Amino acid sequence: MARLRPTVADLLALRGKKQIAKLRVTTLEEAEAAERAGIGMLSVPPKLIAEPAFRDAAPTAFAVTGLEHGHYVSAEDYLRAAFLARQQSSDAVYCAASLATIRRLRDEGIPVVSHVGLIPSHRTWTGGFKAVGKTFETAWQVWQQTKALEEAGAFAAEIEVVPVEVAAAIGRRTSLFMISMGAGGGCDAQYLFADDVLGVHDGHYPRHAKVYRNFRAEYERLQKERIAAFSEYNADVANGAFPAPNQVVGIAGEELERFLKALDADAA
Repeated sequence: MARLRPTVADLLALRGKKQIAKLRVTTLEEAEAAERAGIGMLSVPPKLIAEPAFRDAAPTAFAVTGLEHGHYVSAEDYLRAAFLARQQSSDAVYCAASLATIRRLRDEGIPVVSHVGLIPSHRTWTGGFKAVGKTFETAWQVWQQTKALEEAGAFAAEIEVVPVEVAAAIGRRTSLFMISMGAGGGCDAQYLFADDVLGVHDGHYPRHAKVYRNFRAEYERLQKERIAAFSEYNADVANGAFPAPNQVVGIAGEELERFLKALDADAA
């Protein structure tokens, strides 16, 4: 039987029963691969959800369009972007803006995924890129953030780099669909970036990420092959090996003779 795209109600009904996988994808190829792999939830940038072919690539994945903090300013900015994303087949939007903005989105019936714990756009308040919730005070702040998002009307929240025990305890006590990024298995979904899963760069990988392939090595191999192919082409042009007879179009001898005579006559 064909898979159906889940709704918000479907996701909330899964709480406490099973975990699903979530991936951040940025290309149609990644979206299609995630769909074919059975990934249930995708985070996508606005540019990708706007692609007409997105739902051909990922027809059944629950897509959350990221309305990144700083790209929008007012609640009206977020509303316009959210309505557009929904028109373009997004199932929900990610919003880490103010509670007032989240309320505005929820009042318009737009499903919102927000964020607690380490929130990259707010990291200066929690000391940079490091765990949040390792003390009673900071763990309590994460719980208070979660309750505030419930009250504001979000249906889900990413919980990032929070101690496993804290995240699991919060997950059992909230009505939100909790999406773990480095917060352990006591949540409703696990979230990684496709770039990390595929190993596409040679920089730092977060502690909570798991690299399943080494695309960086493949990219380097392909770049070497690209340089070699271009060098061979350049050499062939220089020594006359390109173009070869099979790479050009000929003309019958009598037709060429007529053409050359006509040229000579015209130039005389």
